Formats: sequence, C-alpha cells, structure tokens
Amino acid sequence: MPVPSCRRPLHTVHWPIGMTQAARAQFPWRLCLSGMLLQLLVALCFFFYTQVSLDQTGPPAPRSTPGPRPLLILLWTWPFHRPVALSPCSKILPGTADCQLTTNQSVYPQADVVIIHHREVSTHPRSQLPPQPRPPGQTWVWFSMESPSHCPSLSALDGYFNLTMSYRSDSDIFTPYGWLEPWLEPPLQTQVNLSAKTDLVAWVVSNWNSTSVRVLYYQKLRSHLQVHVYGQGHMQLSKEDMLETLARYKFYLAFENSLHRDYITEKLWKNALEAWAVPVVLGPSRKNYERFLPPDAFIHVDDFESPVDLARYLQKLGSDSLGYQRYFRWRETLRPRLWSMGLAFCKACRELQWNRKYQTVPSVASWFQ
Repeated sequence: MPVPSCRRPLHTVHWPIGMTQAARAQFPWRLCLSGMLLQLLVALCFFFYTQVSLDQTGPPAPRSTPGPRPLLILLWTWPFHRPVALSPCSKILPGTADCQLTTNQSVYPQADVVIIHHREVSTHPRSQLPPQPRPPGQTWVWFSMESPSHCPSLSALDGYFNLTMSYRSDSDIFTPYGWLEPWLEPPLQTQVNLSAKTDLVAWVVSNWNSTSVRVLYYQKLRSHLQVHVYGQGHMQLSKEDMLETLARYKFYLAFENSLHRDYITEKLWKNALEAWAVPVVLGPSRKNYERFLPPDAFIHVDDFESPVDLARYLQKLGSDSLGYQRYFRWRETLRPRLWSMGLAFCKACRELQWNRKYQTVPSVASWFQ
C-alpha cells in the first residue's frame, strides 16, 4: 500500500464543510499518520498469517541441520542378539563427531535414526518392527551383513525403510567385510615366512550343506588334493587358535556359503589374509573380486576348467617358492583391514551426520536380491 505523502497535496482538496482554517492546516499530517498506521497494521497481519500457514501446512520440517551434529541413533536390536562394546566414534573414525548410540528402545520417539538389523525382524515383521507411525523426520536404516539367501521375508519389509546398510557397494551406507588401504608407513613385513608353511590347504566350515555349491565343489576337489577341514563335524578348532593354525597353510579355501554380488566375507579377509595364506575363492565372479583386490592376490576357481585342474595348480605352486611369493607382492603397498560392528555403526554415524537424506527404498527385496 503506498504511503500518503507528508507534503501538502498539489491537487485540489475538498475540505469537509465547517472545517476551520487552522484545522485545514493540520489535516495533511493527520492523513499521513493514519496511512502509516494502516500500513503497519497490514504488515503485522501478513506476518502472523504466514507464520501460522507454515506451522500448519506441509510435511514436518526435518530435524537435521547443515553440517555434522550429534545424532541419537537407536539400534533396534543387537545383531544376532550379541552385544558389543561401542567406543566413541571420534576414536574409531578420527574426524567424526560422536553420535549417541543406544539400544534403549524407550528413546524411540526422540531418535533421529533407527538402525534395524534384518535377522531380528524377519520372523514376524509387522510385530517386530518399531511402532507406527514413526516420529516425523526419523530415518530408518535397513541393515544386514548376510546374503539374500539368508535373509528371509525381505518383501515383507518393502516400503518401511529410508536407507540401506550392508556389504553391497551400492548401499547407502557401505560396510564391507574388509578392504585394502595404503600403508601410512613402510610395512614391517611383505614377504611370507615360507618356513612356517608346513601344510598345503585348509578350510574352516561351520554350516555344512551337502547340496551347496561349495560343498559339491569340495567333494570333487578332495579326490585329487588333500584338504584339512575344520569345523563342526570335522577337526576341532577354537577361535583363539584359528589364525595361528591357519598360518601353517599355504592356501585357504575361502568358499562363500552362497554366491551373490559383492558377498566377499571374513572367509577371505580374515581367515586367509590375516593368516598370510593365499585365498582360493568361490563366490561372485573374478571381475567382482577384482573391484576389491589386486588380480594377483587370490586364486579363483573359475580360472580352471575343473577341480582337477585347480588341484594340479595348487600342488605345483606349493612347491614353487618364487611363484608362490608373487601372490604377496601387493602387501608392499597395501594392507588388509577388517570389518567390526563398532566400525559399521560409526560409519553410519559419519554418513548420517553429513547426509540426512530422507528417501524411501521402494523395495528392499528387489534391490537386494
């Protein structure tokens, strides 16, 4: 609304009948003051109207703010019901602001993020998931380190989650079982100690399924190659003694329990690489393995026409010191690192501090399978 001029108008003014000359002299100032008060009143009304409109319409405003900030992250259940000690994320991942990680379900209404491990909500998803409707702006993260073959009821979880967290490289929060990173300082050891390698091939297996791909392959391989098998139903091996025992072997059968994209587990990263044994892998394709490892860091069963050919190669390589040492050259520049539960949660903490995107995964089942 235009403000009335505080100067005497140039055009003709029709004064009210009976108005005195003195009153006429003061009239323009009264007109100016009235206009200014009217404009102020309109501005105040508009301000309060817009504030009420913003409060009462549209989706709830997200609770996140730009930049890292402390987040309250609720772990709906401990994965596999196995609690672990959680160190501050600023110690596990330097440069990461600490999040408040808790398994206390009573804080659910205040939680910024809820991480839900698949196994514990896969039996009866409707009753095992957190209550609905969820608090406004709260993010749900679907979490699993198991392959699709061991994740039942996936389709029952469609439409509930905003983000994914798994070993899959296309997860929103990528938490692999292991990875290679450059040495920060010159390594102390890059050559394998051949004098400690007194045996040829080992395999640790806890889930024996006679119809699985890995067991069927082993059944053909053992006819041509001696393999020392540890685990339930085979030679006993404690967790405390496992790495020391496996370090005696030149090769380790890092055979996965199911064949899926990016599913490369501790069988390679811990059992083989931590024991300085060359991994013989059965899992996804060689090309998939080479996304995470140098091509000469492992032996893939697909490189051979049959288990017989693989057996011959391992026997020959086992007696070729120079050829065997070539599988360890990558250690001159790279070192293996292992996944841990605490590290996984801190990666989630770091990612969510900087990226509180609130999307919806249309179908966890379609994506993961």
